[in-house]
Amino acid sequence: MFNRVLVANRGEIAVRVIRTLRAIGIESVAVYSDADAGARHVTEADIAVRIGPPPARQSYLDIDAVVGAALRTGAQAVHPGYGFLSENSDFAAALERAGLTFIGPPSAAIRTMGDKIAAKAAVSAFGVPVVPGIARPGLTDAELIGAAGDIGFPILVKPSAGGGGKGMRRVDDAADLPAALAAARRESVSAFGDDTLFLERFVLRPRHIEVQVLADRHGAVLHLGERECSLQRRHQKVIEEAPSPLLDPATRARIGAAACDTARSVDYVGAGTVEFIVSADRPDEFFFMEMNTRLQVEHPVTELVTGWDLVEWQVRIAAGEKLTARQDDITMTGHAIEARVYAEDPAAGFLPTGGPVLGLREPSGPEVRVDSGLSVGMTIGSDYDPMLSKVIAHGTDRPAALRTLDRALAETAVLGVGTNIEFLRFLLAEDDVAAGRLDTGLIDRTVYTPAPVDDTVLIAAAAYRCLRRWPARPVDLWDVPSGWRVGAPAATGVRLRSGERTDHVHITGTPDAAVVTVDDGENHTLAAELNGDTLVVTVDGIRTAYTVAADGHQIWLAGQDRTLVLDEVREASVRADDEHSGDAELLSPMPGSVVAVTVADGDSVGAGSVVVVVEAMKMEHSLAAPVDGAVELLVAVGDQVKVGQLLARITATTQEKATTDE
Repeated sequence: MFNRVLVANRGEIAVRVIRTLRAIGIESVAVYSDADAGARHVTEADIAVRIGPPPARQSYLDIDAVVGAALRTGAQAVHPGYGFLSENSDFAAALERAGLTFIGPPSAAIRTMGDKIAAKAAVSAFGVPVVPGIARPGLTDAELIGAAGDIGFPILVKPSAGGGGKGMRRVDDAADLPAALAAARRESVSAFGDDTLFLERFVLRPRHIEVQVLADRHGAVLHLGERECSLQRRHQKVIEEAPSPLLDPATRARIGAAACDTARSVDYVGAGTVEFIVSADRPDEFFFMEMNTRLQVEHPVTELVTGWDLVEWQVRIAAGEKLTARQDDITMTGHAIEARVYAEDPAAGFLPTGGPVLGLREPSGPEVRVDSGLSVGMTIGSDYDPMLSKVIAHGTDRPAALRTLDRALAETAVLGVGTNIEFLRFLLAEDDVAAGRLDTGLIDRTVYTPAPVDDTVLIAAAAYRCLRRWPARPVDLWDVPSGWRVGAPAATGVRLRSGERTDHVHITGTPDAAVVTVDDGENHTLAAELNGDTLVVTVDGIRTAYTVAADGHQIWLAGQDRTLVLDEVREASVRADDEHSGDAELLSPMPGSVVAVTVADGDSVGAGSVVVVVEAMKMEHSLAAPVDGAVELLVAVGDQVKVGQLLARITATTQEKATTDE
């Protein structure tokens, strides 16, 4: 067994691997970029080594830097986590040359399964069913078009390299296929440096079901049941569970056996996941999609229903140990469901968010597990994937697990960073999700509207702002912002915005005994007190406690089973000649970096013309001029920008202004 293992990753997976290493008596080495110098995985490891600046290519994807860190610290093995270098055969080979053990499969297995065409050929030879289609190296557009009629529409165009949905195109009509092939080749070259394509029949109402496998160096291969991963958005999983509510025992046994044969087809060693596509209309029919030659994000649901620590067995297998169980020994008890917490804004098209973690609440208790890389004080930037943590629940059955997960998410709060937690709870409450009627397009068909903000939350935010301004030891009456005047007290006003709602809150009196109105509404009684980060407000006799934090003009409140951010809006003076000027400002919708500026300062642009492109967490967002006019640029390519930062001004042309004035 190893004495010291380097974890070549960051965030929640690095923390999770370190936890198991500590439990089995192995020292851990963390690596970090400058962006992660104070990150949780760095503080929890026994040793931490800087490997470069924030860009992943210069740090977490730098093979020489990671191998060098392992050698300098005396690590005997490297655990890659997932993402980054976890499925890089060159990395596995480099570790082998350096005399280090890769806690993963042989590099040959990584190469074969990383090429989807080669993977389909390998598994087909072992009798594993694959989706009908055409897949061989070097297929021309003419050959693909010629084969499409025999495959049958709808068809899925897929790149042989890469993953994450990049380059994939669904085509429903033969006339659209040439354009789809051209677009898929362009995107595939851009993303993976390889334009090799193949075709598969598109499975209607597809469900994504994967099987966890373990294989040792002595020829034993086991599967630990399946996971349902059909709740996806943009080909990225959001909710996962084990077992699948779709499969019956006979299909479960057959798909498990097929997964083991897939592992045998490439002499697999370690933990891996075989992904299948299953039609919701034909649940007994499954087809091989691909094999992920690494640990999966959703591995905790398998651990909770089987009792196996997959990271521990990755380490043991890499050290040469034999699997101690037979297939009949593997049982699944109860049901487990996982929700991924992302730094994103569902109400704004799931744009990435970011910022400092001002406060943090994570659930605990029986049947609840949290895999998290979060800590108060860290900053969520735009350099890496937006996943922050995973909340996992176990229950005696699926309804019990759903209830526990919803309760756990209600107890989760990340103050300072917008998250998808409220959307996750909304999704879990959908009738189709509760009934297990899932498919990979369900989220895209789901219309999400955030719950409105009620007066109580606005009053709580205003009370917090008032208490923050209240002096601890007032010297005289004029130091106290109570609105005291000769004759009658004046109200203290705060203007707050949350989502589409903007209102004035007027507080008259002291925080422990006040009268409050929201705009010109009815009077409410208020008593409020602030102890550290806990705000307790009593409105009309109803007491509510919040965890609170503030960052500039933003107030964060976690309470009443949701977390909200409210902006304190300062009144802006408007000159008569500016009120209807027609001029426009382009503000960044997310934190990130400027990757393109399409015009020069002072250029004239037409309405709809893209001016600036901002990238964050693998997503680009183009900002276009809303009016005709002249551009004043305030950023350049490479600049890091914040949410709401002013990027450019458009001074409307005289004709545009005149039209607006009319």
